[in-house]
Amino acid sequence: MSKIKIMADSACDIPEELEQELDIKILSFSVAVGDDSYLERIDFTHQEFYDILASAPKLPSTAQITSMQFYEEFKAVQAEGYPEMIYISINGTGSSTLSNARMAREKLYEKHPEYRESFKIHIVDSKAYTIAYGYPVIEAAKKARRGASSAEILGYLEDWFDSVEIYFAPFTLEYVKKSGRVSCAAAFVGELIGLRPIISIIDGKTEIVEKVRGDKAIVPALMKHAQNRAIPQTPVMMVQAKEQPEADLLEEKIRKGFTGEFIGRFPVGAAIAVNTGPKVLGVIIKGKNRRAN
Repeated sequence: MSKIKIMADSACDIPEELEQELDIKILSFSVAVGDDSYLERIDFTHQEFYDILASAPKLPSTAQITSMQFYEEFKAVQAEGYPEMIYISINGTGSSTLSNARMAREKLYEKHPEYRESFKIHIVDSKAYTIAYGYPVIEAAKKARRGASSAEILGYLEDWFDSVEIYFAPFTLEYVKKSGRVSCAAAFVGELIGLRPIISIIDGKTEIVEKVRGDKAIVPALMKHAQNRAIPQTPVMMVQAKEQPEADLLEEKIRKGFTGEFIGRFPVGAAIAVNTGPKVLGVIIKGKNRRAN
């Protein structure tokens, strides 16, 4: 058994086979659809949720993982005999999940002061979403299995999260409008004239970096921004929701347009899709380290 337990939440979108193979503990977000409540990764597949999202009369909502849930999960990891654990959180800027984890850690240490030395809990803000932090969670679990120290793993995570950049585009403004990412007025005008926003997420901050006209302009725009920022020979990956011809084109362009390894094509989960809609494409790259001197 590794001496360090790796934990994340379900918005990381790690494939289930890797979750099991690497013994990563993933806590599920709760998703409310009308009067019904579901757990991401447990009660529906990605495709099933896209269908739910497309047909739901009201936008589904996600609930944060509570401090009590974290408290119980942290206690369970300690009971398994781990001397250390690392929890990598969804972007702390857009979710209270990170602060809930920190509160749970302090509560556990208050009740069990001896754990401060015998059971180290490291909490990391990914400042990212989906596989942009799922990928380094996978790599962290591999390092833990090989016997790496927590300092080595945390150093790797810090470098990744200070470098990772997400560029994505929803094919409709309906969901980003409902989620508050774009104003109702801007979304209404944008839909009328066929505008599609190219959105970046860097250091946890969301910004519209360009607006393009029509679906066919999305892939070239995503590639332009990602290629301009990517460091050569570093990993590249893509995300999507529903299957669509543009996704095949984007993968083809990525494989030809970057020198780094193409890690794969990953479906986004419910926690992300509620804010982007069931039709979205994105590219994730490693740019320059923003904290390096």
